[in-house]
Amino acid sequence: MASPLNILFAVSEAVPYAKTGGLADVAFSLTHAIKEYGHEIRMILPKYGMIRDRQYTLRDVIRLRDLEVPLGDQKVLVNVKSAFYPGSKIQVYFVDYPPYFGRPGLYVDPKTGKDYEDNAERFALFCHTAFAVLERLHWYPDVIHCNDWQTALIPPLLKEVYGKEGPLAKTKTLLTVHNFAYQGVFPKEKFRYTGLPAHFAEEDGAAAYYGKISYLKAGLEYADVITTVSPTYARQAQEDPEIGAGMQEILRRRAQDFYGILNGVDYSTWDPSSDKEIPVNYTFRSIDRKMENKKFLLEFCNMPFEPEIPFVGTISRLVVQKGFDILLEALPVILEKDLRYIILGVGDKEIEKKLKSLQQRFPEKLFVHIGFDERLAHLIEAGCDLFLMPSRYEPCGLNQLYSLRYGTIPIVRGTGGLLDTVVDVDENPQKGTGFVFKKYDAKELVQTVERALKWYQDRASWRKLVVRAMKQDFSWKNSAKEYIRLYQQLAKMK
Repeated sequence: MASPLNILFAVSEAVPYAKTGGLADVAFSLTHAIKEYGHEIRMILPKYGMIRDRQYTLRDVIRLRDLEVPLGDQKVLVNVKSAFYPGSKIQVYFVDYPPYFGRPGLYVDPKTGKDYEDNAERFALFCHTAFAVLERLHWYPDVIHCNDWQTALIPPLLKEVYGKEGPLAKTKTLLTVHNFAYQGVFPKEKFRYTGLPAHFAEEDGAAAYYGKISYLKAGLEYADVITTVSPTYARQAQEDPEIGAGMQEILRRRAQDFYGILNGVDYSTWDPSSDKEIPVNYTFRSIDRKMENKKFLLEFCNMPFEPEIPFVGTISRLVVQKGFDILLEALPVILEKDLRYIILGVGDKEIEKKLKSLQQRFPEKLFVHIGFDERLAHLIEAGCDLFLMPSRYEPCGLNQLYSLRYGTIPIVRGTGGLLDTVVDVDENPQKGTGFVFKKYDAKELVQTVERALKWYQDRASWRKLVVRAMKQDFSWKNSAKEYIRLYQQLAKMK
Protein backbone atom coordinates (compact mmCIF):
# COMPACT_ATOMS: atom_id res chain seq x y z
CA MET A 1 0.00 0.00 0.00
CA ALA A 2 1.22 3.53 -0.82
CA SER A 3 2.47 5.51 2.17
CA PRO A 4 -0.01 7.78 3.98
CA LEU A 5 -0.29 11.33 2.68
CA ASN A 6 -0.66 14.65 4.49
CA ILE A 7 -3.65 16.66 3.24
CA LEU A 8 -4.84 20.12 4.24
CA PHE A 9 -8.55 20.53 3.45
CA ALA A 10 -9.31 24.24 3.07
CA VAL A 11 -13.02 25.03 3.10
CA SER A 12 -15.38 27.88 3.98
CA GLU A 13 -18.05 25.77 5.71
CA ALA A 14 -18.36 22.33 7.30
CA VAL A 15 -20.95 20.42 9.31
CA PRO A 16 -21.48 20.71 12.28
CA TYR A 17 -19.75 24.10 12.61
CA ALA A 18 -21.27 26.23 9.84
CA LYS A 19 -23.51 25.44 6.89
CA THR A 20 -25.29 27.20 4.01
CA GLY A 21 -25.45 24.28 1.57
CA GLY A 22 -24.18 20.89 0.42
CA LEU A 23 -20.51 21.96 0.60
CA ALA A 24 -20.67 21.72 4.40
CA ASP A 25 -21.90 18.10 4.22
CA VAL A 26 -19.24 17.19 1.67
CA ALA A 27 -16.51 18.72 3.87
CA PHE A 28 -17.58 16.53 6.79
CA SER A 29 -18.13 13.27 4.90
CA LEU A 30 -15.15 13.39 2.53
CA THR A 31 -12.56 14.26 5.20
CA HIS A 32 -13.82 11.45 7.44
CA ALA A 33 -13.77 8.93 4.56
CA ILE A 34 -10.18 9.92 3.65
CA LYS A 35 -9.11 9.63 7.30
CA GLU A 36 -10.57 6.11 7.39
CA TYR A 37 -8.22 5.13 4.56
CA GLY A 38 -5.28 6.00 6.83
CA HIS A 39 -4.26 9.43 5.56
CA GLU A 40 -3.50 12.44 7.75
CA ILE A 41 -6.10 15.03 6.82
CA ARG A 42 -6.55 18.34 8.63
CA MET A 43 -9.12 21.03 7.97
CA ILE A 44 -8.96 24.82 8.08
CA LEU A 45 -12.05 27.03 8.07
CA PRO A 46 -13.08 30.49 9.32
CA LYS A 47 -14.31 30.84 12.91
CA TYR A 48 -17.70 32.40 12.25
CA GLY A 49 -19.84 34.07 14.88
CA MET A 50 -22.01 30.98 15.40
CA ILE A 51 -19.05 28.70 16.21
CA ARG A 52 -18.89 28.61 20.02
CA ASP A 53 -15.60 27.64 21.71
CA ARG A 54 -17.22 25.71 24.54
CA GLN A 55 -19.67 23.82 22.34
CA TYR A 56 -16.88 22.35 20.18
CA THR A 57 -13.99 22.44 22.70
CA LEU A 58 -11.91 24.93 20.71
CA ARG A 59 -8.51 25.54 22.25
CA ASP A 60 -5.92 28.28 21.94
CA VAL A 61 -2.68 27.08 20.36
CA ILE A 62 0.25 29.13 21.68
CA ARG A 63 2.15 28.77 18.39
CA LEU A 64 -0.88 30.00 16.44
CA ARG A 65 -1.50 33.18 18.38
CA ASP A 66 -0.88 36.62 16.89
CA LEU A 67 0.04 35.39 13.43
CA GLU A 68 1.13 38.30 11.25
CA VAL A 69 -0.90 37.92 8.05
CA PRO A 70 -0.60 40.24 5.03
CA LEU A 71 -3.72 42.08 3.92
CA GLY A 72 -3.12 44.56 1.12
CA ASP A 73 -0.29 46.84 2.16
CA GLN A 74 -0.60 46.11 5.87
CA LYS A 75 -0.32 43.16 8.23
CA VAL A 76 -3.02 42.11 10.66
CA LEU A 77 -2.77 39.89 13.73
CA VAL A 78 -4.83 36.71 13.49
CA ASN A 79 -5.36 34.00 16.09
CA VAL A 80 -6.03 30.41 15.05
CA LYS A 81 -7.76 27.99 17.40
CA SER A 82 -7.86 24.23 17.16
CA ALA A 83 -10.19 21.33 17.93
CA PHE A 84 -10.69 17.72 16.99
CA TYR A 85 -13.78 16.90 14.97
CA PRO A 86 -16.34 15.50 17.46
CA GLY A 87 -15.70 11.77 17.74
CA SER A 88 -12.68 11.70 15.44
CA LYS A 89 -8.96 12.42 15.25
CA ILE A 90 -9.32 14.99 12.46
CA GLN A 91 -7.74 18.25 13.54
CA VAL A 92 -9.59 21.43 12.59
CA TYR A 93 -8.02 24.90 12.60
CA PHE A 94 -10.35 27.89 13.03
CA VAL A 95 -9.21 31.26 11.68
CA ASP A 96 -10.29 33.63 14.43
CA TYR A 97 -10.41 37.22 13.19
CA PRO A 98 -13.62 38.75 14.64
CA PRO A 99 -13.65 41.91 12.44
CA TYR A 100 -14.16 39.62 9.40
CA PHE A 101 -15.66 36.38 10.67
CA GLY A 102 -17.27 37.13 14.03
CA ARG A 103 -20.56 38.24 12.51
CA PRO A 104 -23.86 36.56 11.62
CA GLY A 105 -23.99 34.92 8.19
CA LEU A 106 -21.15 33.29 6.28
CA TYR A 107 -21.09 35.19 2.98
CA VAL A 108 -24.37 37.13 3.05
CA ASP A 109 -25.47 39.83 5.48
CA PRO A 110 -28.76 38.55 6.98
CA LYS A 111 -29.96 42.17 7.41
CA THR A 112 -29.67 43.09 3.73
CA GLY A 113 -29.78 39.67 2.05
CA LYS A 114 -26.74 40.78 0.02
CA ASP A 115 -23.14 39.57 -0.04
CA TYR A 116 -20.86 41.23 2.50
CA GLU A 117 -19.05 44.05 0.73
CA ASP A 118 -15.69 42.96 2.14
CA ASN A 119 -15.87 39.29 1.05
CA ALA A 120 -12.79 39.86 -1.15
CA GLU A 121 -10.75 40.93 1.89
CA ARG A 122 -12.26 38.29 4.20
CA PHE A 123 -11.36 35.32 2.06
CA ALA A 124 -8.01 36.71 0.91
CA LEU A 125 -7.09 36.90 4.59
CA PHE A 126 -8.36 33.34 5.11
CA CYS A 127 -6.16 32.00 2.27
CA HIS A 128 -3.05 33.82 3.52
CA THR A 129 -3.68 32.59 7.07
CA ALA A 130 -3.64 28.97 5.85
CA PHE A 131 0.00 29.46 4.83
CA ALA A 132 0.87 31.24 8.08
CA VAL A 133 -0.49 28.21 10.00
CA LEU A 134 1.57 25.71 7.97
CA GLU A 135 4.75 27.72 8.39
CA ARG A 136 4.24 28.22 12.13
CA LEU A 137 3.49 24.50 12.67
CA HIS A 138 6.25 23.31 10.30
CA TRP A 139 3.65 20.95 8.83
CA TYR A 140 3.94 20.81 5.05
CA PRO A 141 1.16 18.83 3.36
CA ASP A 142 1.59 16.83 0.16
CA VAL A 143 -1.66 18.33 -1.14
CA ILE A 144 -3.86 21.28 -0.23
CA HIS A 145 -7.44 20.44 -1.23
CA CYS A 146 -9.26 23.73 -1.92
CA ASN A 147 -13.01 24.20 -2.34
CA ASP A 148 -14.76 26.89 -4.41
CA TRP A 149 -13.86 30.54 -4.83
CA GLN A 150 -13.42 31.19 -1.10
CA THR A 151 -10.18 29.15 -1.10
CA ALA A 152 -9.24 29.56 -4.78
CA LEU A 153 -6.43 32.05 -4.08
CA ILE A 154 -4.44 29.26 -2.40
CA PRO A 155 -3.14 27.63 -5.65
CA PRO A 156 -1.76 30.89 -7.16
CA LEU A 157 -0.43 32.08 -3.78
CA LEU A 158 1.40 28.76 -3.37
CA LYS A 159 3.06 28.98 -6.78
CA GLU A 160 3.76 32.71 -6.85
CA VAL A 161 4.39 33.62 -3.21
CA TYR A 162 4.70 30.91 -0.57
CA GLY A 163 5.98 27.85 -2.40
CA LYS A 164 8.47 29.25 -4.90
CA GLU A 165 11.20 27.73 -2.74
CA GLY A 166 11.55 26.11 0.66
CA PRO A 167 9.49 23.33 2.26
CA LEU A 168 6.21 24.21 0.47
CA ALA A 169 7.82 23.97 -2.97
CA LYS A 170 6.74 20.32 -3.29
CA THR A 171 3.15 20.87 -2.10
CA LYS A 172 0.47 20.48 -4.80
CA THR A 173 -3.08 21.82 -5.01
CA LEU A 174 -6.44 20.34 -5.98
CA LEU A 175 -9.41 22.68 -6.43
CA THR A 176 -12.96 21.28 -6.24
CA VAL A 177 -15.72 23.43 -7.72
CA HIS A 178 -19.16 22.57 -6.39
CA ASN A 179 -21.00 25.00 -8.69
CA PHE A 180 -19.35 27.09 -11.43
CA ALA A 181 -21.98 29.82 -11.02
CA TYR A 182 -20.27 31.05 -7.81
CA GLN A 183 -17.03 32.71 -8.84
CA GLY A 184 -15.86 35.26 -6.28
CA VAL A 185 -16.04 38.21 -8.68
CA PHE A 186 -14.97 41.59 -7.24
CA PRO A 187 -14.16 45.12 -8.43
CA LYS A 188 -10.61 45.48 -9.72
CA GLU A 189 -9.62 47.81 -6.86
CA LYS A 190 -9.98 44.85 -4.47
CA PHE A 191 -7.09 43.07 -6.20
CA ARG A 192 -4.53 44.62 -3.85
CA TYR A 193 -5.84 42.42 -1.02
CA THR A 194 -4.92 39.21 -2.83
CA GLY A 195 -1.16 39.62 -2.40
CA LEU A 196 -0.64 38.29 -5.93
CA PRO A 197 1.74 39.86 -8.50
CA ALA A 198 0.28 42.75 -10.53
CA HIS A 199 0.18 40.78 -13.82
CA PHE A 200 -2.73 38.70 -12.46
CA ALA A 201 -5.07 41.69 -12.81
CA GLU A 202 -3.82 42.87 -16.21
CA GLU A 203 -6.03 42.46 -19.26
CA ASP A 204 -5.25 38.77 -19.96
CA GLY A 205 -4.12 38.02 -16.42
CA ALA A 206 -5.10 34.88 -14.51
CA ALA A 207 -7.51 36.78 -12.23
CA ALA A 208 -8.87 39.28 -14.81
CA TYR A 209 -12.55 38.78 -15.58
CA TYR A 210 -14.53 41.22 -17.76
CA GLY A 211 -13.04 44.35 -16.19
CA LYS A 212 -13.18 42.83 -12.69
CA ILE A 213 -11.26 40.07 -10.91
CA SER A 214 -12.36 36.51 -10.14
CA TYR A 215 -10.84 34.42 -7.37
CA LEU A 216 -12.24 31.24 -8.94
CA LYS A 217 -10.65 31.98 -12.31
CA ALA A 218 -7.23 32.50 -10.69
CA GLY A 219 -7.64 29.16 -8.89
CA LEU A 220 -8.66 27.33 -12.08
CA GLU A 221 -5.59 28.67 -13.88
CA TYR A 222 -3.17 27.66 -11.13
CA ALA A 223 -4.47 24.52 -9.37
CA ASP A 224 -2.53 21.38 -10.28
CA VAL A 225 -5.79 19.45 -10.57
CA ILE A 226 -9.41 20.63 -10.85
CA THR A 227 -12.37 18.49 -9.89
CA THR A 228 -16.11 18.95 -9.87
CA VAL A 229 -18.93 16.92 -8.40
CA SER A 230 -20.05 14.61 -11.23
CA PRO A 231 -18.68 13.37 -14.57
CA THR A 232 -21.60 14.77 -16.63
CA TYR A 233 -21.40 18.19 -14.94
CA ALA A 234 -17.65 18.25 -15.76
CA ARG A 235 -18.45 17.57 -19.42
CA GLN A 236 -21.31 20.07 -19.57
CA ALA A 237 -19.24 22.78 -17.86
CA GLN A 238 -16.79 22.60 -20.79
CA GLU A 239 -19.50 22.61 -23.48
CA ASP A 240 -22.40 24.71 -22.24
CA PRO A 241 -21.84 28.44 -21.52
CA GLU A 242 -24.76 28.50 -19.07
CA ILE A 243 -23.31 25.64 -17.02
CA GLY A 244 -19.64 26.66 -17.37
CA ALA A 245 -20.74 30.22 -16.49
CA GLY A 246 -17.92 31.83 -18.47
CA MET A 247 -15.23 29.38 -17.26
CA GLN A 248 -15.70 26.82 -20.05
CA GLU A 249 -12.71 27.98 -22.11
CA ILE A 250 -10.27 27.49 -19.19
CA LEU A 251 -11.86 24.11 -18.42
CA ARG A 252 -11.46 22.98 -22.03
CA ARG A 253 -7.85 24.14 -22.05
CA ARG A 254 -7.23 22.27 -18.80
CA ALA A 255 -9.26 19.17 -19.75
CA GLN A 256 -6.27 16.88 -19.01
CA ASP A 257 -6.28 18.02 -15.37
CA PHE A 258 -10.07 18.22 -14.93
CA TYR A 259 -12.08 15.37 -13.37
CA GLY A 260 -15.71 14.78 -12.41
CA ILE A 261 -16.04 12.79 -9.17
CA LEU A 262 -19.51 12.11 -7.81
CA ASN A 263 -20.33 13.30 -4.34
CA GLY A 264 -21.24 10.51 -1.98
CA VAL A 265 -23.98 10.08 0.59
CA ASP A 266 -23.53 9.93 4.33
CA TYR A 267 -25.50 6.76 5.01
CA SER A 268 -25.04 7.21 8.78
CA THR A 269 -27.60 10.05 8.43
CA TRP A 270 -29.58 8.99 5.36
CA ASP A 271 -30.60 5.35 5.69
CA PRO A 272 -34.17 4.18 6.38
CA SER A 273 -32.92 1.20 8.42
CA SER A 274 -31.47 3.48 11.12
CA ASP A 275 -32.95 6.96 10.49
CA LYS A 276 -34.02 8.42 13.86
CA GLU A 277 -36.11 11.16 12.16
CA ILE A 278 -38.71 8.79 10.68
CA PRO A 279 -41.53 6.99 12.52
CA VAL A 280 -40.86 3.49 11.15
CA ASN A 281 -37.50 2.05 10.03
CA TYR A 282 -37.32 -0.36 7.10
CA THR A 283 -34.93 -2.03 4.62
CA PHE A 284 -35.34 -3.47 1.13
CA ARG A 285 -36.31 -6.73 2.89
CA SER A 286 -39.17 -5.03 4.78
CA ILE A 287 -40.50 -2.56 2.20
CA ASP A 288 -44.08 -2.94 3.43
CA ARG A 289 -43.12 -0.93 6.52
CA LYS A 290 -42.45 2.07 4.26
CA MET A 291 -46.24 2.41 4.03
CA GLU A 292 -46.40 3.40 7.71
CA ASN A 293 -44.25 6.45 6.93
CA LYS A 294 -46.57 7.30 4.03
CA LYS A 295 -49.48 7.23 6.47
CA PHE A 296 -47.69 9.67 8.84
CA LEU A 297 -46.80 12.00 5.98
CA LEU A 298 -50.35 12.07 4.61
CA GLU A 299 -51.62 12.83 8.11
CA PHE A 300 -49.13 15.73 8.33
CA CYS A 301 -50.53 17.05 5.02
CA ASN A 302 -54.16 16.58 6.16
CA MET A 303 -54.74 14.15 3.29
CA PRO A 304 -56.64 10.83 3.49
CA PHE A 305 -54.61 7.60 3.55
CA GLU A 306 -55.23 5.72 0.29
CA PRO A 307 -52.20 3.41 -0.24
CA GLU A 308 -52.90 2.82 -3.93
CA ILE A 309 -52.58 6.53 -4.78
CA PRO A 310 -48.92 7.49 -5.42
CA PHE A 311 -47.36 10.24 -3.33
CA VAL A 312 -44.74 12.50 -5.00
CA GLY A 313 -42.24 14.68 -3.12
CA THR A 314 -39.81 17.50 -3.89
CA ILE A 315 -37.28 19.05 -1.49
CA SER A 316 -35.47 21.96 -3.09
CA ARG A 317 -34.47 25.57 -3.23
CA LEU A 318 -37.41 27.19 -5.00
CA VAL A 319 -35.46 28.73 -7.88
CA VAL A 320 -35.40 28.44 -11.68
CA GLN A 321 -32.09 26.49 -11.61
CA LYS A 322 -34.02 23.70 -9.86
CA GLY A 323 -36.64 23.59 -12.63
CA PHE A 324 -39.47 25.53 -11.03
CA ASP A 325 -40.31 27.45 -14.20
CA ILE A 326 -41.25 24.25 -16.07
CA LEU A 327 -42.70 22.66 -12.93
CA LEU A 328 -45.09 25.56 -12.38
CA GLU A 329 -46.20 25.25 -16.01
CA ALA A 330 -46.70 21.49 -15.64
CA LEU A 331 -48.29 21.37 -12.18
CA PRO A 332 -51.91 22.21 -13.14
CA VAL A 333 -51.84 19.23 -15.54
CA ILE A 334 -49.99 16.91 -13.10
CA LEU A 335 -52.40 17.73 -10.27
CA GLU A 336 -55.40 16.63 -12.36
CA LYS A 337 -53.95 13.10 -12.18
CA ASP A 338 -54.49 10.50 -9.50
CA LEU A 339 -51.65 11.43 -7.15
CA ARG A 340 -50.66 13.55 -4.15
CA TYR A 341 -47.71 15.92 -4.00
CA ILE A 342 -45.67 17.61 -1.25
CA ILE A 343 -43.09 20.37 -1.83
CA LEU A 344 -40.65 21.52 0.86
CA GLY A 345 -38.34 24.47 0.27
CA VAL A 346 -37.63 28.15 0.31
CA GLY A 347 -36.43 30.55 -2.37
CA ASP A 348 -37.79 32.94 -4.96
CA LYS A 349 -40.75 34.83 -3.43
CA GLU A 350 -42.68 34.80 -6.73
CA ILE A 351 -42.32 30.99 -7.01
CA GLU A 352 -43.40 30.59 -3.36
CA LYS A 353 -46.52 32.69 -4.07
CA LYS A 354 -47.47 30.68 -7.18
CA LEU A 355 -47.04 27.36 -5.35
CA LYS A 356 -49.20 28.57 -2.47
CA SER A 357 -51.97 29.63 -4.87
CA LEU A 358 -51.83 26.18 -6.54
CA GLN A 359 -52.20 24.62 -3.08
CA GLN A 360 -55.40 26.65 -2.57
CA ARG A 361 -56.66 25.42 -5.94
CA PHE A 362 -55.81 21.74 -5.23
CA PRO A 363 -55.99 21.41 -1.41
CA GLU A 364 -56.56 17.61 -1.50
CA LYS A 365 -53.66 17.07 -3.91
CA LEU A 366 -50.86 19.55 -3.09
CA PHE A 367 -49.16 20.48 0.18
CA VAL A 368 -46.49 23.22 0.15
CA HIS A 369 -44.24 23.85 3.16
CA ILE A 370 -42.23 27.06 2.76
CA GLY A 371 -39.05 27.01 4.85
CA PHE A 372 -36.70 24.21 5.78
CA ASP A 373 -37.40 21.41 8.19
CA GLU A 374 -34.84 18.59 8.55
CA ARG A 375 -37.31 16.18 10.12
CA LEU A 376 -39.91 16.75 7.40
CA ALA A 377 -37.20 16.25 4.75
CA HIS A 378 -36.49 12.77 6.15
CA LEU A 379 -40.21 11.98 6.37
CA ILE A 380 -40.72 13.01 2.71
CA GLU A 381 -37.89 10.68 1.62
CA ALA A 382 -39.39 7.82 3.65
CA GLY A 383 -43.09 8.47 3.04
CA CYS A 384 -43.24 9.32 -0.67
CA ASP A 385 -43.36 6.83 -3.54
CA LEU A 386 -41.73 9.15 -6.09
CA PHE A 387 -39.31 12.06 -5.87
CA LEU A 388 -39.30 14.78 -8.56
CA MET A 389 -36.16 16.79 -9.49
CA PRO A 390 -36.74 18.68 -12.76
CA SER A 391 -33.47 20.69 -12.55
CA ARG A 392 -32.37 23.01 -15.32
CA TYR A 393 -28.82 22.06 -14.31
CA GLU A 394 -27.54 20.11 -11.32
CA PRO A 395 -23.82 19.76 -10.48
CA CYS A 396 -24.36 16.56 -8.49
CA GLY A 397 -27.60 16.50 -6.55
CA LEU A 398 -28.00 14.58 -3.29
CA ASN A 399 -31.76 14.16 -2.93
CA GLN A 400 -31.98 11.67 -5.79
CA LEU A 401 -29.33 9.58 -3.96
CA TYR A 402 -31.22 9.76 -0.67
CA SER A 403 -34.41 8.85 -2.56
CA LEU A 404 -32.83 5.73 -4.06
CA ARG A 405 -31.79 4.51 -0.61
CA TYR A 406 -35.32 5.15 0.76
CA GLY A 407 -37.00 3.34 -2.16
CA THR A 408 -38.59 6.60 -3.29
CA ILE A 409 -38.19 6.38 -7.04
CA PRO A 410 -36.63 9.50 -8.62
CA ILE A 411 -38.04 11.32 -11.64
CA VAL A 412 -35.19 13.56 -12.85
CA ARG A 413 -34.12 15.70 -15.73
CA GLY A 414 -31.07 14.20 -17.49
CA THR A 415 -28.44 16.76 -16.53
CA GLY A 416 -25.24 16.78 -14.43
CA GLY A 417 -25.12 14.34 -11.55
CA LEU A 418 -28.78 13.36 -12.06
CA LEU A 419 -27.85 11.72 -15.36
CA ASP A 420 -24.88 9.96 -13.70
CA THR A 421 -26.91 8.43 -10.87
CA VAL A 422 -30.41 7.59 -12.15
CA VAL A 423 -30.93 4.98 -14.90
CA ASP A 424 -34.22 5.20 -16.81
CA VAL A 425 -36.17 2.00 -16.24
CA ASP A 426 -37.90 2.07 -19.64
CA GLU A 427 -34.56 2.43 -21.43
CA ASN A 428 -32.89 -0.23 -19.29
CA PRO A 429 -35.46 -2.49 -17.58
CA GLN A 430 -32.72 -4.68 -15.99
CA LYS A 431 -30.73 -1.88 -14.37
CA GLY A 432 -33.23 1.00 -14.26
CA THR A 433 -33.66 2.86 -10.98
CA GLY A 434 -35.97 5.74 -11.96
CA PHE A 435 -37.37 7.94 -14.73
CA VAL A 436 -35.28 10.41 -16.76
CA PHE A 437 -36.40 13.09 -19.21
CA LYS A 438 -33.85 14.84 -21.43
CA LYS A 439 -35.54 17.95 -22.84
CA TYR A 440 -36.01 20.89 -20.47
CA ASP A 441 -39.69 21.21 -21.21
CA ALA A 442 -42.98 21.14 -19.23
CA LYS A 443 -44.63 18.79 -21.70
CA GLU A 444 -41.85 16.20 -21.43
CA LEU A 445 -41.95 16.55 -17.63
CA VAL A 446 -45.70 15.72 -17.64
CA GLN A 447 -45.14 12.70 -19.95
CA THR A 448 -42.42 11.36 -17.63
CA VAL A 449 -44.66 11.69 -14.57
CA GLU A 450 -47.34 9.77 -16.55
CA ARG A 451 -44.80 6.99 -17.29
CA ALA A 452 -43.99 6.74 -13.57
CA LEU A 453 -47.68 6.60 -12.58
CA LYS A 454 -48.26 3.80 -15.07
CA TRP A 455 -45.36 1.79 -13.58
CA TYR A 456 -46.74 2.37 -10.07
CA GLN A 457 -49.95 0.53 -11.00
CA ASP A 458 -48.02 -2.71 -11.66
CA ARG A 459 -47.30 -3.57 -8.02
CA ALA A 460 -44.95 -6.53 -8.67
CA SER A 461 -42.73 -4.60 -11.13
CA TRP A 462 -42.79 -1.57 -8.83
CA ARG A 463 -41.58 -3.63 -5.88
CA LYS A 464 -38.63 -4.96 -7.93
CA LEU A 465 -37.77 -1.42 -8.97
CA VAL A 466 -37.83 -0.23 -5.34
CA VAL A 467 -35.57 -3.09 -4.19
CA ARG A 468 -33.07 -2.35 -6.99
CA ALA A 469 -33.05 1.36 -6.09
CA MET A 470 -32.47 0.65 -2.40
CA LYS A 471 -29.50 -1.61 -3.16
CA GLN A 472 -27.56 1.14 -4.96
CA ASP A 473 -24.35 2.21 -3.20
CA PHE A 474 -23.33 5.85 -3.45
CA SER A 475 -21.34 5.91 -0.21
CA TRP A 476 -18.36 8.25 0.22
CA LYS A 477 -15.99 5.26 0.22
CA ASN A 478 -15.94 5.13 -3.59
CA SER A 479 -15.58 8.89 -4.06
CA ALA A 480 -12.85 9.12 -1.40
CA LYS A 481 -10.85 6.45 -3.25
CA GLU A 482 -10.93 8.56 -6.41
CA TYR A 483 -9.73 11.66 -4.54
CA ILE A 484 -6.94 9.65 -2.89
CA ARG A 485 -5.85 8.39 -6.32
CA LEU A 486 -5.54 12.02 -7.48
CA TYR A 487 -3.67 13.00 -4.31
CA GLN A 488 -1.20 10.16 -4.91
CA GLN A 489 -0.73 11.22 -8.51
CA LEU A 490 -0.03 14.77 -7.36
CA ALA A 491 2.38 13.67 -4.62
CA LYS A 492 4.49 11.88 -7.27
CA MET A 493 4.71 14.97 -9.46
CA LYS A 494 7.98 16.90 -9.40
